[in-house]
Amino acid sequence: MSAIPNRATAAPADMLSQAMQLHQSGRLDDAEALYQRLLGVNPRHADALHLMGLAKAQRRNFDEAARLIGKAIAVLPNEALFHNNMGNVHVERGKADDALGSYRRAFELQPDRPDVCNNLGVVLSRRGDAAEAERYLQRALELDTAYTDARNNLANHYLRNERVNDALQVCLDALMVAPRNPTLRRILGVIYAAQGMNDEAEQLYRTWLADEPDNAEAKFRLVACTQRGVPERAPDDYVAQIFDSFAESFDAKLASLSYRAPELALEAITRFASPPAAQLDIIDAGCGTGLCGPLLKPWARRLVGVDLSEGMLGKARHRGTYDELVAAELVAFLQARPASCELLVSTDTLIYFGALESAARAAVAALRPGGLLVFTLEQHADEDGAPDFKLCSHGRYSHRQGYVDATLRDAGFVLLEMKTVVLRMEASQPVAGWLVSARAGPPN
Repeated sequence: MSAIPNRATAAPADMLSQAMQLHQSGRLDDAEALYQRLLGVNPRHADALHLMGLAKAQRRNFDEAARLIGKAIAVLPNEALFHNNMGNVHVERGKADDALGSYRRAFELQPDRPDVCNNLGVVLSRRGDAAEAERYLQRALELDTAYTDARNNLANHYLRNERVNDALQVCLDALMVAPRNPTLRRILGVIYAAQGMNDEAEQLYRTWLADEPDNAEAKFRLVACTQRGVPERAPDDYVAQIFDSFAESFDAKLASLSYRAPELALEAITRFASPPAAQLDIIDAGCGTGLCGPLLKPWARRLVGVDLSEGMLGKARHRGTYDELVAAELVAFLQARPASCELLVSTDTLIYFGALESAARAAVAALRPGGLLVFTLEQHADEDGAPDFKLCSHGRYSHRQGYVDATLRDAGFVLLEMKTVVLRMEASQPVAGWLVSARAGPPN
C-alpha cells in the first residue's frame, strides 16, 4: 500500500487501518462508511479513493469503481497497484484495450510485480498476441515460482494456441507444487479428454475424489470418462460449481473459442418472431452472464433470466438488460411460470441435459399458445443404433436429430427448423450443433 500524502495526524491512519480490516473481513458497509469519512476530511485521500473503488468493484458497480480508482490515480499517478486494479476493473467492464493500457502502465512502474505480468499475459493471450503473452506469463512465474494462477493461465494459453503437450507439461509441473488445485485438475482433465487419455483422466478424477469425496465436478467428470452410471442430466451441483468457477473468465473464454450461439439464436428469432417492438415477454433460460440479453432486448416487454449459477447471474446483473434474474433450476422454474412468455430462448444450456422430455414439457407449459422456443444443442449423427443422447468425455451431452424432433412433437411443439450449425471452436475443431426453432401449439 502506498504512503498517504499530507497525512498530518495519526487519526486518519488509524481510521484507514480500521477500514481495511473491516474490508478484509467482508464488512463492506462499515468499511465504506469509514472510507467516506476519510474522504470527507480529505477528498484527495488516494488510498481511501482506491479502496472505496475496490469495494464498489466487489459490489459489481464497475463504472463507479473506475471513477474512484481514476481519481486515486490522478492523486498518485505513479502507483502501480492503482493501475493494475484499474486494469482489473476495465476487464470487468469489457474494455480490453483500456485494461491493456492500465496493465502496461503498471508494468512500466513496477516490472517486478508477478500479478501485473500475469494480467498482461492473460489480456494479450485473449487478443491473440501469443508470443508476447507467453513472455509475460513466463515472467510472472520467474518472479514467483509458486504463482498457481499464472501456471493456470499459461496452460490455458498453450491450449488456446494448440500447444497441447506444453499445456500438459505446465499442468503436471504445477500439480507438483499445488497438487490439490482444482483449476489445474480441471485443465488437465480437459487435456486428457481431448487426447483420448481416458485411463489418465480416470486416475486424475479418482485422486481428486480421494482428496474431496463430495466434489461434484470430480464425481461427474469421472462418470463422463468411464461411462459408468451415466445420469439423464448433469447434476445441479455440478453445473452450479462449474459455472461459478468460470464466471469471472466466462465471456473472454467464449470469445476466444469463436462462440456463436447467441448470434445464431438471434438469427432464428429474426426469422420466426414478430419484428422487434418491445412487446414480448421473454425468458432467457440458462442466461449465464447475460450474453443473449442485449440481443433479446429489442423484442422484450419484459426480459427474465434464470440460471443455476449465482456467479454467472452476478455478471448478468451488471449488464443491466434484464428486468428480473432468478437463481433456480430450469425445469422447476418454467413449471412454476405457466403461460408466462411468448419467447423462450436457451443457448448452450440443454447440452447439460441428456433426456429432454421434462424440459420440453416445461417449456411448452411456460409459453403462451403460439409462443416461440429457440435453443441450441450439440449433435451426433442420427444413424442406425445411435443413442438418443450421449454424455461426452468433456462433460456435455450430444443428441441425435430424430430424438429431438420426436421429443418436441410429443410435448406439443410444432417444429419450425432444426439446422446444423457450428457453435464454437474447441481444440481447433468446430463443435457441430443443432439450432432448433419450434412453436408451442394450442393447449390440449
